[in-house]
Amino acid sequence: MASKSPQFLRSYGYDLLLGSIAAFYVFAVPYTKVEESFNIQAMHDILYHRHRLENYDHLEFPGVVPRTFIGALIVSILASPIVVLINLLQLSKIYALISVRLVLGCVVLSTLRFFRIQVRHKFGHQVEAFFVILTALQFHMLFYCTRALPNILALAVVNMAYAYWFRGNFYTALNCLVFATVVFRCDMLLLLCPLALELLLTKSISSWGAIKYCIGPALLSIGFTIMVDSIMWKRKLWPEFEVFWFNSVLNRSSEWGTHSFHWYFTSALPRSLLAAYPLFLLGVLIDRRVLIFVLPVFSFILLYSKLPHKELRFIISSVPMLNLSAAVAANRIYNNRKKTPWKFLNLFMLGLFFIRLDGHFICCHKYVMHPNVLFCLCSLGCTIVLFLASYDNYPSGNALKDLHQIGHLNNTNELWVHIDTFSAMNGISRFCENDSPWRYSKEEGIPLEEFCRRNFTYLVSEQFAVDGFKCLHYVSGFSRVRLQSSLPPIILVKEPKLYIHGNTKIKDIMQINWAGCS
Repeated sequence: MASKSPQFLRSYGYDLLLGSIAAFYVFAVPYTKVEESFNIQAMHDILYHRHRLENYDHLEFPGVVPRTFIGALIVSILASPIVVLINLLQLSKIYALISVRLVLGCVVLSTLRFFRIQVRHKFGHQVEAFFVILTALQFHMLFYCTRALPNILALAVVNMAYAYWFRGNFYTALNCLVFATVVFRCDMLLLLCPLALELLLTKSISSWGAIKYCIGPALLSIGFTIMVDSIMWKRKLWPEFEVFWFNSVLNRSSEWGTHSFHWYFTSALPRSLLAAYPLFLLGVLIDRRVLIFVLPVFSFILLYSKLPHKELRFIISSVPMLNLSAAVAANRIYNNRKKTPWKFLNLFMLGLFFIRLDGHFICCHKYVMHPNVLFCLCSLGCTIVLFLASYDNYPSGNALKDLHQIGHLNNTNELWVHIDTFSAMNGISRFCENDSPWRYSKEEGIPLEEFCRRNFTYLVSEQFAVDGFKCLHYVSGFSRVRLQSSLPPIILVKEPKLYIHGNTKIKDIMQINWAGCS
């Protein structure tokens, strides 16, 4: 039994570690933002409205560009038994939101596990262990893996592509990227093309073979998304083609902000990789096997840099492969730590991790992972700061929760809540809504002076004052980071972001013990 212990830890211990961190993020920050809104609202509607398409949120609020329902359908089907139990127990729908996010996280981490196993087979157990440690110390990968972004749905398929690439199943890897491109994110074409070109140049595949084995799955993927999404959107539609036209042909994505060409390399990657960033660069230099895997991914980021509108989530599919390169470098440094030329690099790496190793650090076939002291202060400290900032970055979800807890009125049949655009973008989804007597409106474009002539009971608004309403409660959110010379060196500054207003015509509102807005 003792000899099987390390194997058990390798098989399930790593998954338990990464899964526990991702689950912690879900329970700590259950709410979602506007980037996730389509898939989250779609999951809610699939689970609660089912075949009644006329009640679906996307028909009233379609968004800038259409998105596919395929990812939402898959996650909803997997989560449906849990949601049925939640409904039987008459629990709040927020538990259903947590459930679908946990299911999505399981899907993404399962594909990451598939990739990690191939890393073990190709580079060894120690590289696998460093790969897990680097991933665990980073914030964005595990925080975002449960968030219903199209990029995360694509990431799950890209992880499989990486794994099949490592196994030598090149056409299967290309087909995974084709599916991810056609269905979830058209920008995966920027990863598909460099990888296909590299495989052609290295004669791993042939042009005829690529056409023979990939054209069929490509057509099936296109047909599948057109069939499903045309039904759901009630018009003939290939969502990712419209996204491609909007972003690439019309170049309208820049309306949501622009960054400089180097932003991914000087801001996004350092924040997402943390300690792995310098190590990934070193890994490419010290192990020639790594370069062939990193080059298409690096090309993907370089090509994406030409698009003016940039966000970290756009390149999150590159993180697993860059972590592999960093893990290879960390493993080489650790194995050569007693040799004079490598001592400085080992001290540098330990400075990045702030890990004290007094035993066998890496779990391999002879040893069990046994770190006496695991401080991880550098990367872990950055991750904690990022988490605390994100914790306070969903103010409207907290505002609506507070309203539900204290906003009940006596002898009132319906409580109408108006949710403004800012609130709908920063934490509120259909999963946050309660059943009767609560009713909700997200009607846009109402002038401030018009609210006093409406019969809304409450407003959740970014406006401090609204005629005909009294400010009853406010919720603060993350504003900025302030550095100081004293302890603690980093201060996360919060300021009021949202206000709950009550209709002054309803006298019962004033009898409730509100916190106030002063």
